[in-house]
Amino acid sequence: PVGFKGLFDSVMLLWVCPQPNRFNSVCIMHMTSLWKDAAETVIIGGGCVGVSLAYHLAKAGQKDVVLLEKSELTAGSTWHAAGLTTYYHPGINLKKVHYHSIKLYESLEAETGQAVGFHQPGSIRIASTPVRVDELKYQMARTHWHPTPQWLITPEKIKELFPLLNMDKVLAGLYNPGDGHIDPYSLTMALAAGARMYGAQIYNPALVSGLTPTSDGKWDVQTPHGTIRANRIVNATGFWAREVGQQIGFDHPTIPVHHQYVVTATVPEVKALKAELPVIRDLEGSYYLRQERDGLLFGPYEKEEKMVLQDSWVRDGVPPGFGKELFESDLDRIMHHVEMAMEMVPVLKNADIINIVSGPITYTPDLLPMVGPHQGARNYWTAIGFGYGVIHAGGIGKFLSDWIVTGEPPYDLIECDPNRYGKWTTVPYLCAKARESYGFNNVVGYPKEERFAGRPTNRTSGVYELLKGKASMGFHAGWEQPHWFYKPGDNAGYKPSFRRTNWFGPVGRECKLVMEKVGVVDLTPFGKFMVKGKDSHKLLDRLFANTMPKVGLTNISHMLTPTGRVYAEVTITQLTPGEFLLITGSGSELHDLRWMEEEVAEGAYDVDISNVTEDIGVLGVAGPKARDVLQKLTQEDMSDASFKFLHCKPIQLGGINLRAIRISYTGELGWELYIPHKDMAAVYQAIMAAGEDEGIDNFGTYAMSSLRLEKGFRGWGAEMNCDTNPLEAGLDYFIKLNKHADFIGKAALQEIKAKGLKRKLSYITMETDDVDPEGNETIWLNGKVVGNTTSGAYSYTTQQSLAFAYLPVELCSVGQKVEVEMLGRKYPAMVVQEPLVLTEPTRTRLQKKSKA
Repeated sequence: PVGFKGLFDSVMLLWVCPQPNRFNSVCIMHMTSLWKDAAETVIIGGGCVGVSLAYHLAKAGQKDVVLLEKSELTAGSTWHAAGLTTYYHPGINLKKVHYHSIKLYESLEAETGQAVGFHQPGSIRIASTPVRVDELKYQMARTHWHPTPQWLITPEKIKELFPLLNMDKVLAGLYNPGDGHIDPYSLTMALAAGARMYGAQIYNPALVSGLTPTSDGKWDVQTPHGTIRANRIVNATGFWAREVGQQIGFDHPTIPVHHQYVVTATVPEVKALKAELPVIRDLEGSYYLRQERDGLLFGPYEKEEKMVLQDSWVRDGVPPGFGKELFESDLDRIMHHVEMAMEMVPVLKNADIINIVSGPITYTPDLLPMVGPHQGARNYWTAIGFGYGVIHAGGIGKFLSDWIVTGEPPYDLIECDPNRYGKWTTVPYLCAKARESYGFNNVVGYPKEERFAGRPTNRTSGVYELLKGKASMGFHAGWEQPHWFYKPGDNAGYKPSFRRTNWFGPVGRECKLVMEKVGVVDLTPFGKFMVKGKDSHKLLDRLFANTMPKVGLTNISHMLTPTGRVYAEVTITQLTPGEFLLITGSGSELHDLRWMEEEVAEGAYDVDISNVTEDIGVLGVAGPKARDVLQKLTQEDMSDASFKFLHCKPIQLGGINLRAIRISYTGELGWELYIPHKDMAAVYQAIMAAGEDEGIDNFGTYAMSSLRLEKGFRGWGAEMNCDTNPLEAGLDYFIKLNKHADFIGKAALQEIKAKGLKRKLSYITMETDDVDPEGNETIWLNGKVVGNTTSGAYSYTTQQSLAFAYLPVELCSVGQKVEVEMLGRKYPAMVVQEPLVLTEPTRTRLQKKSKA
């Protein structure tokens, strides 16, 4: 009973399940019996994702798990979902999410006694163009080292599995046995039954009317029934996520999209089949199609000029009371897709439509959900932005539960980190990207993919206007950053491919520039923090596994998780006593800041951490003539003796005050210049003018990536992340197990070292043709999967493909031969001594030693 605080009577509500074309059975819901005024975790939102988290937390043994639902469980996007389930995902660890979901759904009915309506006829992604076949081969190369069941199949096999297809254009298919669909309502109710079975409390209707943080990091969650004091809260409210976030000052970048699907009456040819049809996804037609009883269910993803956003909900909020309502359907809007489906599945031409469902599904700018703790508010977590909530629910519930219980993510899922967005994510940007992403659901997924809607944001560096017409730009955490530069005669523009494409030659030119002359690169997207205060040194010694640099010096340091995995890689410089400049990657900015702020709060450190990312521009100047160019612009002695490697100095360059650090991510002689944003263009122009005689020019991040791989530099997010420990990644030099401070992960690393490693990062060269490794390709030996690459590129200096790869320790010896799978072929590869090209400081040291 609404408004009654204390002991609830047990209330049984019966109603007919309102979802169109679902089983017209009677559904039962029990209100929980006791109102709790304190909880370990309060989950807000009773869709399949929120209920899954309640189930997993309770099953993991967490006491006092409470879920609050404003109306009914499944109200929102869950109840009207088409319920598709698939092992497939182009991402690396989102495959794990899908895998965990399906394995849970297979056993949930037996565990809870609640039917879930799970059908597993398999699914086929259909390729009807040669480039689509390449895409399937590309994805197969990235799947074999996972447990996901997935196969590339012939047109003959496709026809056998789906005999109703018109095979005229079908070239190949990607088949996932075990895929299918599930009844979202029944799934949610089974998860709810399991959550209650393990001790979680589910209250509904229970609207959250207010969220108030307490001084000790907890939350007071206000409802009409009373207030609950929660150790943490989780926003799992679907298309209400913005409104809940706004209660504590966040404008989460989520927006509802109108998604339509069509259900037919009985189709005689379908009814006559002896086995259920697999789900098909026609990639060129941009739709999915599956069997629904004896008919068919068909759902398209419309192009961005036709699809509809419910942007009024972003401006004005979701209408009060909206929950199990639908939008008005618009068959005309999807007729292009209907016609393509009829051509591919001819029985559709004579099928009667009995229902068109048009309901809201939530999108983020990049179509990936926002999962995890949120920077800027202690103990506030999100599980929002799910365009595919049904297939994500089981795996995400497990992922978040493990993180909450153990204090660290069970594996790397930074692509879903809620902190990948910031204040630059405006509503116009959100709308433009959501429209683009919906239309991009089934576009070809190329390596090095770029999407251009909504760009640029207000995050542009001080040299963007000078460079934008000269380069192919990439997008990094809101910033525009040059990938490679055009010259007269180049085939300019963004032309993606699975093979070497228009950037291959120009990137080689830029690598040669840096190795032989001097180049300038815009590194402004780096995340930048100033840490100072009485406890700054103590805090950083706790956070990082390396010792802290002395004043005026710089080093590379790593934040580790309690179990000894790499949470972040950061460049640290001590500017003045107790004042540190921390530099991290563009995609890690708020991800790392949140981790640091959490430790500050837990340890009550007397420090101030300020995010200065947008205040400071960064230029990298690298190459054998870099010193000559910079020396023309400053009175500071730039010689080796006066400005040593990994040293930092305040200097005046062209009359502008800035900080220079002798370091280079290319491995060549170089400096990074940290410049007040307003002065960046002037410094850049002065450098370019001063370097005319030295042949100075621009270079981009593609060249930087090739150069860093040649030098054996590891990259965070590739060679190291929350899936790896620093010892297996070859980062021993930066890990000081003997330092006095008890840094996070120290004890775990000592145990790992004592037990010995099972795998190690290896350096491999490859015999290739017109395709180069990107990372995450499968490695084979004698017909068996033995490992995976982490990143790869073409080495222009040594003229061969190379990659980093994780292999079992027994296969890491120099000379070991393996094979790397790319685009359906297994290319010969060999473990070699790293690096292929010595860094400039190493070459200089060896030259001096030789002369001596």
